[in-house]
Amino acid sequence: MGFEIPEPYCWDESFKVFYEQIDDEHKGLFKGIFEVAGDRSNAAKLKSLQGLIGAHFKFEEGMMIAAKYGNYDSHKKIHEEFIAKLGAVTCPVNDEGINWAKEWLVSHIKTIDFQYKGKL
Repeated sequence: MGFEIPEPYCWDESFKVFYEQIDDEHKGLFKGIFEVAGDRSNAAKLKSLQGLIGAHFKFEEGMMIAAKYGNYDSHKKIHEEFIAKLGAVTCPVNDEGINWAKEWLVSHIKTIDFQYKGKL
């Protein structure tokens, strides 16, 4: 299921899940991927993105646990798979890695994250 990848690569209202902190963190993830794409040899930017992703997933999963969200286990597994794959990305980041991260985030928010709207 393909979604349009925004250019420039940034969060817009179509990604809104209506939880302020999650929406703010999603904005930061878009910015982090954009920054890595703009400076593919900068290991500090890649490391920062990896940290942002980990912190975001931890927060989002905490909200799911608190709400006893029914799809928590499958959602967490998807997060773990993304973290593992992102952790294997090295500098300089190639086109394939950038495109994968961009597409994954867009698709993940619009399919997986949208399932928890109004449930957390």
